[in-house]
Amino acid sequence: MEIIKDLEELQPEMQTWRRDFHSHPEIAFEEHRTAQIVAEKLESFGIEVEIGLAGTGVVGTLKKGTGNRSIGLRADLDALLINEANDFEYKSKNPGKMHACGHDGHTTMLLGAAKYLAEKGDFDGTVTFIFQPAEENEGGGKVMIDDGLFEKYPVESIYGMHNIPGMPVGSFAMKPGPIMASFDIFNLKIIGKGGHAAMPHTAIDPIIIGTKVVDAYQSIVSRYIDPQEPVVLSVTQFHGGDAYNVIPNEIEMKGTVRCFSSRIQSLLEKQMRQITASICSAFNASYELEYERRYPATINTEEEVSISEKVAQKISGSDMVNTSPTPSMGSEDFAFMLQERPGSYIWIGNGDVEGSCMLHNPGYDFNDEILPIGATYWVNMAEEILSPIK
Repeated sequence: MEIIKDLEELQPEMQTWRRDFHSHPEIAFEEHRTAQIVAEKLESFGIEVEIGLAGTGVVGTLKKGTGNRSIGLRADLDALLINEANDFEYKSKNPGKMHACGHDGHTTMLLGAAKYLAEKGDFDGTVTFIFQPAEENEGGGKVMIDDGLFEKYPVESIYGMHNIPGMPVGSFAMKPGPIMASFDIFNLKIIGKGGHAAMPHTAIDPIIIGTKVVDAYQSIVSRYIDPQEPVVLSVTQFHGGDAYNVIPNEIEMKGTVRCFSSRIQSLLEKQMRQITASICSAFNASYELEYERRYPATINTEEEVSISEKVAQKISGSDMVNTSPTPSMGSEDFAFMLQERPGSYIWIGNGDVEGSCMLHNPGYDFNDEILPIGATYWVNMAEEILSPIK
């Protein structure tokens, strides 16, 4: 692998940063300590800093030469509401909160790249370092955009990266088009008529109605959607009743819907509403259905992916760069940024070492071995795109 020597030498310091972030996880829009440390480090590198977009977002700008081109490099700051199961020295000091998705590593890799680019970067233009809060569920990327991110920092393209456990150390994956799914949620309340379990004919049983709705929802995927279109509709909660001998008055169901196109999103929502209305009407029940589109699909643009591919191959060789990975049904609010600017969202291998269990697992840990690899990717991306004319 062709890792920048200075970043290899910076690895122990980056590891210290990363493990400090890991010890002090902060959830969506509460990343005050993390944001302050990031801002202080950027300022110490000689980078101009703004803190406060989306509340706890941090943006650093580094300009060199006379070029007017500008790119954005983005990392996420927030942690998850998970009780950490690890027992190493730097485990979470905040009960019930944990860096179980590697955002501590993402932040550190971008900080390492920022330090190198400020000291030795060979580029002509502006690199904008975007440290985004609240990626997990709360759409912090959209909040930053709504707060004027791209008006204040008019980058021409935007780039993101996420670690993937199980992918070998030094490996990368990227593809043009959809790489991560959209993320919608629904909340359904079915209101029947409560009664005695021994006299069901006097009641309108919302549990029976709810089970038929769950079953019918799955027929949307199997009978209304092209089988070559990836779609996941999951009912993840079903609540109703408090006693053995009472038919409840109402039940509540919740779940998620994931796909890769806005057209399919619209079709799914339409069919869910139609099925719910029909089934509830057939049983003389009423209902309340809330459907919320949280994140759009993460869709990469071809030219920007080709640059990512070139840079990744320079670092690791073509054998370690997967240019046709299977898209993930998980979601990512970087999608909002890709709706505003062309860009590339890639995956970097977290390896298969101890602690590399899947993301969002209480035993997960970011692999510090890949810190200089990711930082090298960021540096090479900036220098490739903003290459000075010689």
